[in-house]
Amino acid sequence: MKKALKFVAQLILLCAVSWLGNQIALLSGLPIPGNVFGMILLFCLLCLGVIKLHYIQQAADFLLKHMLFFFVPIAVGLMNWGQLFYDHALVLAAAVIIGAVVPFWLVGFLAQYSAKEENRCSN
Repeated sequence: MKKALKFVAQLILLCAVSWLGNQIALLSGLPIPGNVFGMILLFCLLCLGVIKLHYIQQAADFLLKHMLFFFVPIAVGLMNWGQLFYDHALVLAAAVIIGAVVPFWLVGFLAQYSAKEENRCSN
């Protein structure tokens, strides 16, 4: 019973941070989703030590473990868009491939450039 209450309390804390993130998004008017603000807020609170990891560990682990279930409604909803995918398959495939390759290449380039600069500075 105590473990279940602890889990619920942790879940409420995570929901409160998410709600605050949504409120920040509404008040700021920035085109950034509230859940992004919530994650940034949670990260800052964890880094500052306001929220200790063990305050949210059990609920966060549960949510991460079952995260795939949150994508089921989205995947089912995409089935209604089958004709759109069929009509624009080449454009969508190009967007997915370019969207994967360009960041991969850019991060590799920046990592090699940083390593060269670090070696140059150390010599």
